[in-house]
Amino acid sequence: MRQWMYISIPGILLGALLFAASLSPSLVPRPPTVQGLVSGVALAAGYAIGALLRWLWGYLELPELRGRNARIVTSAAATVCAVIALTFLWRASTWQNAIRALMDLEPVDGTRPFVVALIAVLVFGALLAAGKVFRMTIALLARWLERYVPRRVSRVCGLLAAAFLFWSLIDGVLFHAALRSADASYSQVDALMDDDVSIPADPLKPGGPGSLLAWKDLGRAGRRFVASGPSAKELSEFLGTSAPEPIRVYVGLNCAATIEARARLALEELVRVGGFERSVLIVVTPTGTGWIDPKALDTVEYLHRGDIASVAVQYSYLPSPLSLIAEPHYGVETAVALFREIYGHWRQLPADRRPRLYLHGLSLGALNSTLSFDILDVLSQPFQGALWSGPPFRSGLWRTLTARRNPDSPAWLPRVGDGSIVRFTNQENHLAAPTPWGVTRIIFLQYASDPITFFEPAALYREPAWMAEPRGPDVSPQLRWYPIVTMLQLAADMVAGDVAPEGYGHDYAPEDYIDAWLALTDPPSWSGEEIERLKAHYARVRRH
Repeated sequence: MRQWMYISIPGILLGALLFAASLSPSLVPRPPTVQGLVSGVALAAGYAIGALLRWLWGYLELPELRGRNARIVTSAAATVCAVIALTFLWRASTWQNAIRALMDLEPVDGTRPFVVALIAVLVFGALLAAGKVFRMTIALLARWLERYVPRRVSRVCGLLAAAFLFWSLIDGVLFHAALRSADASYSQVDALMDDDVSIPADPLKPGGPGSLLAWKDLGRAGRRFVASGPSAKELSEFLGTSAPEPIRVYVGLNCAATIEARARLALEELVRVGGFERSVLIVVTPTGTGWIDPKALDTVEYLHRGDIASVAVQYSYLPSPLSLIAEPHYGVETAVALFREIYGHWRQLPADRRPRLYLHGLSLGALNSTLSFDILDVLSQPFQGALWSGPPFRSGLWRTLTARRNPDSPAWLPRVGDGSIVRFTNQENHLAAPTPWGVTRIIFLQYASDPITFFEPAALYREPAWMAEPRGPDVSPQLRWYPIVTMLQLAADMVAGDVAPEGYGHDYAPEDYIDAWLALTDPPSWSGEEIERLKAHYARVRRH
């Protein structure tokens, strides 16, 4: 019972400091629940470190303050930490509102600090209880092992055995049970037949008459992708001239049993509907759920006046983080198989009669798309380019290019070499360069406030390069780096990324896609006035 009641004073003091730091701003606005969770974890992390340091101090038999002096020092430290924590808690809403103002969001109300504090205390209490159970388990195992081995050896073995036991319970039981539950849930969502999406009557659409693909097998994201987008009528009305219907091919997980069979089906369906007869062909890699950002595809279909085809194959129906955990190689293998099929057919066509070939992916789709080809296999007949938006921090190509950026360019907007092959851009369109494009063009569209891109595990112990001045236009100047805390904040930002409005965080705006596609694909016959009219069209869509 005494062990349950014991509270480490150094732990509480350091925990209060980390709690205060966790309330400072990061990349995107955080809802009170997410902020409370981050603050509770930061408080628990500080407590654990403080308790460990206190134990280490005693274990090394270093001198300690005792009696009245110890009480005075402890009271003074507690007062300072409490004042800091309360000041930061009082400032938290102001910081969050500053970020919200930067992103044109309404300010939060004044009850937020109380909600954050309550959630943080509950999270801290739960983690503290779990830590005490872990410590009691170590003690029980150590006492049992003392019968057979020396006391110090028994404590080390008890620690290792408890760690193995807890990890097995979390990873082998709780996590897999949660993953199975999520898999079943998202599988049902993927199978849902939405009332506002009906089977197409057009034979040039997957799932329609004569299609090689059954409508029900496309999955929810696939059915929405095929049924959406600008129609020939909408394009003609906007452009003032006749335009064909853009071609979209999507193969769902249930369309075939293997990755290779799905990729082959995608090629066969694309050939059937005449995709290789269009001027532009885009190989799209979806996100984990199979979703394809309509703003990315709709805009390029307008720019090419409907004379365009796109093809995609689903590799998961789980959200991207779960997809990475449950099936980390499945997305890459699907992207490789699809590119192999499409590129293999494309390169056999006469060079003057085949479409220009591009790749596209958002988020996890961008990561998998970058891994879909081997540069040595395409050097003889290179494809025309790629647009990768919101590349996740795990992307090896993105990390390499960012690390090799020109010294005078910031980490959030790198310039690589002379810009003839790779260019980075954001809301302000930085795609103009004095050097002409080369044979293949690669564009990364990324916002400085996108936590999916700029999360960094090393933020645990060092300041990320993208925090250096000058900062991105959508990053708060009040953002500061704190050891441990900043990494927790960025991890929470990835969860809360959807809070950011369009044009910030991980929500990419159609206007920025338009600029990127213009630079990448050079669509013919677009004047500056027409481009502004297209952007205004999407601005009206956003307002409604």
